[in-house]
Amino acid sequence: MRVLIVRLREIGDVVFTTPAVRALRERHPEAHLAYLVEPAAAPIVARNPHIDDVIVAPRVRGLAGLRAEAALVGRLRAGRYDVVIDFHGGPRASLLTWLSGAPVRIGYDVVGRSWMYTRRIARPRALRPRHSVENQADLLAAVDIAPGDAARFPVEMPVDADAVRAVAARLATQGVDAGHRIIVMHVSAGNPFRRWPLASFAAVAVSLANRDPARRIVVTSGPSEQAAARVVIEDARGRLAGDARFRVLTPIDLSLGEIRALVDRAALYIGGDSGPLHVAATSRVPIVGIYGPTLPVRSAPWRPGERPAAAVETGALPCRPCDQRVCEPGDFRCLTRIEPQQVIDAAERAIARASG
Repeated sequence: MRVLIVRLREIGDVVFTTPAVRALRERHPEAHLAYLVEPAAAPIVARNPHIDDVIVAPRVRGLAGLRAEAALVGRLRAGRYDVVIDFHGGPRASLLTWLSGAPVRIGYDVVGRSWMYTRRIARPRALRPRHSVENQADLLAAVDIAPGDAARFPVEMPVDADAVRAVAARLATQGVDAGHRIIVMHVSAGNPFRRWPLASFAAVAVSLANRDPARRIVVTSGPSEQAAARVVIEDARGRLAGDARFRVLTPIDLSLGEIRALVDRAALYIGGDSGPLHVAATSRVPIVGIYGPTLPVRSAPWRPGERPAAAVETGALPCRPCDQRVCEPGDFRCLTRIEPQQVIDAAERAIARASG
């Protein structure tokens, strides 16, 4: 049997499909499993041991984009897949699923696109207090696979040996060795609705650095938000005195694979609900997630219970969760009402639990 899994766009959403990939492999060990993904999230599945073939769908505009899309469709049809499972459900994903020509095409019952599938799974339009991994696992029921829990089917992203060496070399240039305890703090988010104030991140960095002289705070960000990382570092260093200023490291430009390798070196990961948090969830490192418009029940790290993962949120608000298109109150209160001390306390508890 030849199976194609389709999940385009976001990094975190691709991470959330990896339990389903493992479940498919366990149920059909002889199957050929291919995965269709866009470039940004391709490193998530590139070395997944359960996947036989990763197909990268380029995002190119204009005439070159049309030629690339035609070539992609040709490759999918040449794959002669028996089953295609569309975990995305967007316009491009559903069209590529249909154009694959597979006799069995599974997807969500989405208005205007459900005709492209031969088996349709109901998906309520309203946001539900249910984890995204469980929502995506609903599609497996169409091929008689029962969803598993996080203990049996956690999210996965294997570490690349080259990335491990690259991260070690970059840390060494800043004087970080095996005796230091690294705290990774990711300060950017996929959109402004999930971005905690930079001054709050700086306050957390100062407190954590002051608490233990062996700690080194590595501030990371997305490629387009490196200026935000520099602001946090400069702010934190300005509040620290003497040699303690150098416990907050200068920015390190990392690929997605290198972020995964860095997290393996860390004692703690702190960040908002974005792709890197879910990359961190594939490790054994304690996590403190900061949730604004999203709910932990829907997007908390999907990992076994013995791996610490704490969620910090502002609590109930009539506008939360939201669709992240407009802030109804206008002041992003779901984020700005989260105090630095809440994150500091959660971080210290997570570190203590992991140490204990």
